[in-house]
Amino acid sequence: MSYLVLARKYRPKTFTELVGQAHVVQALTNALSTQRLHHAYLFTGTRGVGKTTVSRILAKSLNCLGPDGNGGITASPCGVCQACTDIDSGRFVDYTELDAASNRGVDEVQTLLEQAVYKPVQGRFKVFMIDEVHMLTGHAFNAMLKTLEEPPEYLKFVLATTDPQKVPVTVLSRCLQFNLRPMAPETVQEHLSHVLQAEGVPADAPALRLLARAARGSMRDALSLTDQAIAFGSGKLEEATVRLMLGSVDRSYVLRLIEALALGDGKTVVQTCEALRLHGLSAASTLEEMSMLLQRMAVIQAVPDSVSDSTEASDPDAHEAARLAALMPADETQLLYSMCLHGRAELGLAPDEYAALTMVLLRLLAFKPASSATSAARPPGAPAEKKTLIDASAGVPSAAQPLTREIVPSAPAAAPVATPDAASDMAPATTTETALAPVQPPGYVLPVVVPPISASKPAQALVAPAQSATKVVAVPVRVQAEPGERMQQRQEAHAGARPASASFTATPEGDFWHATVQQLIADEAIAAMVRELALQSQLVARDGDHWMLRVERETLNQPASRERLRTALSAAGHVATISVEVGAVSDSPARRNAAAALERQRAAEEIILADPLVQSMMRDFGAKIVPGSIKPI
Repeated sequence: MSYLVLARKYRPKTFTELVGQAHVVQALTNALSTQRLHHAYLFTGTRGVGKTTVSRILAKSLNCLGPDGNGGITASPCGVCQACTDIDSGRFVDYTELDAASNRGVDEVQTLLEQAVYKPVQGRFKVFMIDEVHMLTGHAFNAMLKTLEEPPEYLKFVLATTDPQKVPVTVLSRCLQFNLRPMAPETVQEHLSHVLQAEGVPADAPALRLLARAARGSMRDALSLTDQAIAFGSGKLEEATVRLMLGSVDRSYVLRLIEALALGDGKTVVQTCEALRLHGLSAASTLEEMSMLLQRMAVIQAVPDSVSDSTEASDPDAHEAARLAALMPADETQLLYSMCLHGRAELGLAPDEYAALTMVLLRLLAFKPASSATSAARPPGAPAEKKTLIDASAGVPSAAQPLTREIVPSAPAAAPVATPDAASDMAPATTTETALAPVQPPGYVLPVVVPPISASKPAQALVAPAQSATKVVAVPVRVQAEPGERMQQRQEAHAGARPASASFTATPEGDFWHATVQQLIADEAIAAMVRELALQSQLVARDGDHWMLRVERETLNQPASRERLRTALSAAGHVATISVEVGAVSDSPARRNAAAALERQRAAEEIILADPLVQSMMRDFGAKIVPGSIKPI
């Protein structure tokens, strides 16, 4: 006798044997028990979830005669009467299956409907089962509408489709629709264990878990893969052979990649990707496995109680997911999950999928979620700050260029300068500007003219540099602030207003901690989240080799950041253990840096306001200083 594949050998014969579709079984069982039978049913769902199986069980329930031949409509067909055995073997004359994928025209449907006028020959009901009904043409659907709406009392229609959106609404409105859901991997794994136990095939749980995940909700696919695995493994299922057959990535590689990304270890990431290349493991499968693990990590981070002892016992990866969830911040987990999902689409665009995999993973190290926050707290003199000042001064002519420079106004921040009333300044300012400069739109700052006047070019004034240790960069900002905004800024400057982040209360340990952090940053010993932790923290106390730090945000208090900061301090000669608490911070390096920057800004504005030429222009021409246009170096 020829071998019968597992998908056909273990096809459910009754509703009680049907797996994973309890909602459909309950509805049909209740309808059969109460004799409330509809004339048309539509079963939808992906491949291999039981649409044809449900149709055959329903046909047996309608036509079952019982073991003694006196049975009636029942939700539990006997399976031994003539009707049940003929339907199982596919030779029952009153049960007709039509494959709409190959018989999709109006002629085939018309031939089927011609049989509807004849009563059943053997059974109680005629059952017409049309599989993949969405493949029928529009004319074929129209040909069956009338019979589908008002069939004879002995005729039942069963339609099945994987794409219900393509079925006309006129057909949907005439049917009871049941959606067969994809099966959970746990359900598939449990059913596979029962099948293999009945077959006498030894199998370990990790191998069945791999097969259940690879089936993607289809029980038929799971049984087909199990047939293939039995042949591949010479009659037994082991994790190594099943993983090799499926081309799945060993979970150890995925754990190593995520841990390296959490610790910022780019070298390990590149080495692991090269190992995947050498072993011929799929890059797409790697990203898929990472996405599944990151999803579990995100759930654990959001709901820590979601991991129970029973879950860890059934899934050995649960412990590793919980460990990595504590190691990686929640925002980085979400970012890496999104990168893995979108990275799978990029693999086909790259000439080498492993190079594309490496770029996808290294992208997280290049775009940290806290990168913008750390750059804001970078101390003056750091490379990023210098680049900003160079960009801001790009429009200032150098000394080798003609002696022209546009005045950079700024809101007064120190002693106010007395200015004449608007009526006295209007006439001379208008006359000079009209004679020496082209007309510009209102609201723009006009240059100040110093003799001699060139006939070919508009003259501009040369502002003498301030004789001070603080250098001032003039940034050409043209549009002035509104009068109301200038008045409010002037009042705040006179009142001594300062941002909350620029104020600090000196503490005994503040000077030492500020100097230590600045030295670590200068030596490039800390970066990214570790630098942010050091800048935003306050050294509360030093008790021997134990240092107590305090931060305001819980997101900064990450185990990986604390360990890397401790390592950097040890390398700098400060052998200490670090503990971090969350609370109010009054003296941190970031606050000291902000206060120092504010003082330099005020000193620069005072230099501009005290300059005699600036005062003369404000007095004689009604010049205004644009707020925020003075930047100290």
